[in-house]
Amino acid sequence: MDRYATIKSKILDIANADKSIRAVIAIGSSTRSELKADEYSDLDLIIATDDTEKWLYGTIPKQIGNVKISFVEPTLGGGKERRILYENALDVDMIIFTPEQFETAIKKGIASWVCNRGYSVLYDTDGYENLLAEYVNNKIAYNGMTEAEYINMVNDFCFHVVWASKKILRGELWSAKMCLDAYLKNYLLKMIEMHSACKRNVDVWHDGRFLDSWTDDKIKEALTKCFAHYDRKDMILALFETDKLFGQLSKEVAEIKGFNYPKNAVEYSKNLFMEYFRNEL
Repeated sequence: MDRYATIKSKILDIANADKSIRAVIAIGSSTRSELKADEYSDLDLIIATDDTEKWLYGTIPKQIGNVKISFVEPTLGGGKERRILYENALDVDMIIFTPEQFETAIKKGIASWVCNRGYSVLYDTDGYENLLAEYVNNKIAYNGMTEAEYINMVNDFCFHVVWASKKILRGELWSAKMCLDAYLKNYLLKMIEMHSACKRNVDVWHDGRFLDSWTDDKIKEALTKCFAHYDRKDMILALFETDKLFGQLSKEVAEIKGFNYPKNAVEYSKNLFMEYFRNEL
């Protein structure tokens, strides 16, 4: 049963009565052939309209259902997205484009990034279905990074291991925690993606989605030690484990890809960390 059938029906009724609406495209889990929508999935829509304001800041969402929570945020292609939680926890995310923005997003490949796992054209007055068919590449590919990007990222990671260490030493635990479990974890995820893609040739999705289904068990086990409570001792241990896992993966990636491994930076960072915390590990 489609939990969002009523909402989609109401949106299409609005579109049929409003000439400013050019297209309604469903994307995301509701259109995927793998890892399909479940009871917790949201409804992701692209709406192309001449009048973006009434979708973003007007009352149209209230015509669709009982709005409980709603906010607007920037999204891809210079557009904005209105995210709405309706009654019964029905989560609808609407990317609102002008027709010009949507056409540009399609032709420049921006729309392909969100459509390439599947999409469904629910309403179309301007031939977007043909445009999407021409430009959207349904082949999922991991783009990876160049050797220069890889080396820069490893150096960035090493630098911030030292930076987080100093924050811990100074008693700035909030700053240390945000670096450890936000900034550094972002790079750790990128390295996990690259490692999994080039070693196991798997689809790594994005932003860590479904990570437990595409990374290997050893990495998942190591991750259990990489996140810290808001506690000095725990942060030191988690920083050690995060650096250890990143180091193992980045070295293997360098070997697989034939990249130069920034050994000096890695060793300098590790030696400083051990100098600071050897007696606390």
